[in-house]
Amino acid sequence: MESQCKEEPVLHIVVVGFHHKKGCQVEFSYPPIIPSAGHDSNTLPEEWKYLPFLALPDGAHNYQEDTVYFHLPPLDGQLKCVYGVSCYRQMEAKALKVREADITRETVQKSVCVLSRLPLFGMIEAKLQLITHAYFEEKDFSQISILKELYDHMNRSLSCTALEGSQIYLGLSARDLILHFKHKVLIIFKLILLEKKILFYVTPVKRLVETLMTVLSLFPGIIEHGLADSSHYQPRRSISEDFSSPEIISADEESFSMSATDVTDIPKEFEGRYDVSDQPDQSKACNTALDTHYIQPHTGSLRDSSDCDWETLEPHVMDEMEENVDIDHSEMFDTDSGLPITVQPQSATGQGTLTSGIVSGLQEDQYGLPLAVFTKGYLCMPYMALQQHHLLSDISVRGFVAGATNILFRQQRHLSDAVVDVDEARIQIQDPELRKMLYLSTADLRFADYLVKHVTENKEDVFLDGTGWEGGDEWIRAQFGLYVHSLLSSALQEDHERLLADYGAAFTSAWKITHNYRLWISNKHPAMAEITPGHPFQGQYSVADVKIRLSHSMQNSERGKKIGNAVMSTSRSVVQTGRAVGQSVGGALTVAKSAMSSWFSMLAQPTAAVGASPQSTD
Repeated sequence: MESQCKEEPVLHIVVVGFHHKKGCQVEFSYPPIIPSAGHDSNTLPEEWKYLPFLALPDGAHNYQEDTVYFHLPPLDGQLKCVYGVSCYRQMEAKALKVREADITRETVQKSVCVLSRLPLFGMIEAKLQLITHAYFEEKDFSQISILKELYDHMNRSLSCTALEGSQIYLGLSARDLILHFKHKVLIIFKLILLEKKILFYVTPVKRLVETLMTVLSLFPGIIEHGLADSSHYQPRRSISEDFSSPEIISADEESFSMSATDVTDIPKEFEGRYDVSDQPDQSKACNTALDTHYIQPHTGSLRDSSDCDWETLEPHVMDEMEENVDIDHSEMFDTDSGLPITVQPQSATGQGTLTSGIVSGLQEDQYGLPLAVFTKGYLCMPYMALQQHHLLSDISVRGFVAGATNILFRQQRHLSDAVVDVDEARIQIQDPELRKMLYLSTADLRFADYLVKHVTENKEDVFLDGTGWEGGDEWIRAQFGLYVHSLLSSALQEDHERLLADYGAAFTSAWKITHNYRLWISNKHPAMAEITPGHPFQGQYSVADVKIRLSHSMQNSERGKKIGNAVMSTSRSVVQTGRAVGQSVGGALTVAKSAMSSWFSMLAQPTAAVGASPQSTD
């Protein structure tokens, strides 16, 4: 972290334009991406060959402006992900003061993007939108002085200290996420914990990337320190390169370019290819009971490897790990003095200290967070260009959380475990076993209902606007932080099976074989002794739980939706029929009522006379 603070946070300011013959290309970069090539060079490193397509997204011509968040893989000699923010604009060519010869279309489409070492997406976007607007207002794209000033200004104003405050979540509204997805947010949350292949889909790009990053902001420390290894992938070589230099690619590497649907078993010659020794050197210094030579590649089917973890521990190693954890239980936990957390875990000392994870290599706090989800081939791509489509079936990619706006991604559902339709707030899951894992327990439904109620109650409060505490953005993130801490604390207990049952037995069984869980459990985290184990909403079953379960089933299951639609249509028909019958029958009833009234009045008159006659005679 200290070395990262000493370096300038902004790497480059880049202008990407659309050329009528060459397509998307880099037109300007400051400082030059390739120093020897100059500011106006179109040449890019092989690792960043998709940069133009990420900065200028698919279907950009349908919008006057848009914003893109994207990740780039590190260049040679670097180990950290590069975070990109791009602001897109288009304007009429006739409005330009200086029109270059290669501008032949009626509109000009360009993006100004910032490549940064820090994931300060919202802060960078706020500054970049102003500069992009001013850049277009010049109506002369050769005026690049404003871009150089932007580079200097951002390097002076941005620093790694911003990662520790709430500014990193600028533009990421957790309240809007809960209001839109409601309890389904917890399902998406669990999908990511299981390290599944998750695709978000919606247009425009700004809504897509903000939704995806808002979901990630619910995980403690993920955006701040958990994305450093989230973009480590190899770009696909072009066909011309493959045939012009076949000696560069070995037979093994050619096999890795095959589609995942064409592979059933991993050949024996690949054993040992993906070992923990491929990680940075700090993994060799691991002083836990987990030794690196126990980790071996998964030799089952590819489908199994994508559904669980990239590497498989031998059974006796898992037993040794559990024994070592159980031995330390008496030292780590004091059942009499355990204090429950109400907002976020508190500690007497070292609350803000971060250390480099021995195995994960991430900056971790005293609780071992963030979890190492986006490591070892599990990618995070807030926006994925069509040119990156091959990554969905790349055998070296064990999973992803990706966003797309092109319909082709959505149509190929077999390449993803779950497709999140942001516009309709719907999660499409084909695998029945995965749906079983994501079945929300009673305690989970209480937790989700608790969030929805508190957020909905403040929905109409114009003074809150997401800045208040209870029901606000920070409050929501604190609740998910409590959920994660309680889940991890429960996993450390001797009776962990009973405690984890409230999170869903199928879910916790699948979670225990994920990469992030096994890295976390392999290290000791003494600060977890402060966390009260058990689900935050555990308790006896009640009538209120029946109502919540019924509401959840009616809103999510296909049968429930059909019943709900049938009830609505039936009630609508009854109302309409009642009105029609009332109009026809109501008139007859009125006439009959008046006739009966007059008849009774006629009978009443002689009766009254008979009753009065004796009195009169008296």
